Amino acid sequence: MVLIKKYFLQKSMTKVMVDEYLAKQFYNAEYAGVEILKTPIGTRVVIYAGRPALIIGKGGKTIKQLAQMLERYFGLDNPQITVTTIDNPELNARVMAFRLAVALEKGYHFRRAAFITIRRIMNAGALGAEVIISGKLTSERAKYEKLKEGVVYKSGAYLDKIVDRAIAAAMLKPGVYGVEILITKPIKSVDKIEIREQPKGGGGESMVTVTNVSFIDESQKSSGGQQ
Repeated sequence: MVLIKKYFLQKSMTKVMVDEYLAKQFYNAEYAGVEILKTPIGTRVVIYAGRPALIIGKGGKTIKQLAQMLERYFGLDNPQITVTTIDNPELNARVMAFRLAVALEKGYHFRRAAFITIRRIMNAGALGAEVIISGKLTSERAKYEKLKEGVVYKSGAYLDKIVDRAIAAAMLKPGVYGVEILITKPIKSVDKIEIREQPKGGGGESMVTVTNVSFIDESQKSSGGQQ
């Protein structure tokens, strides 16, 4: 039992270290995540990114160096790397956080870059988005700026399924800027309650017509019985 726990813990730690290394090296490529799968002939590594060409490199040079790095320093057996794009990158918090960090490093004003990021996220169909930028934004004293639109959940058991969160760092002359993005995915939450409207009367389909009805006078019936 102890060996089984150690195996899975070591496997999870390896994935976390590889993920942190790729996020640090390829944030310009809009790195989104990695999957590590064990196969009979080695290890299959699937890297998701918004700009796969930057990870592959010219003539596959960068990806070959990456395979050697994964095998030598992370202990992956014969890594076979596949780089693929992701569906709806605007709904991936990690991609948008790296895009915002790169925009800040290029000299864009932090408030303008944050507004553009939120607009792209909401136009992609998100239910809500929140962008937090911290650092020496306008003075020598560090502070943070928060922009929010729509509905953003902060607690609850359903949080891991409907909210995507990511952080990134931008290196600027005043210092390090921190970026945090939360995206509420376009998924119907369990606590969403809708009130149905009652059908309006007067329509031909909602009316019921009754025919061939006769009324009996109880008073006449009782008097006729007494006579």
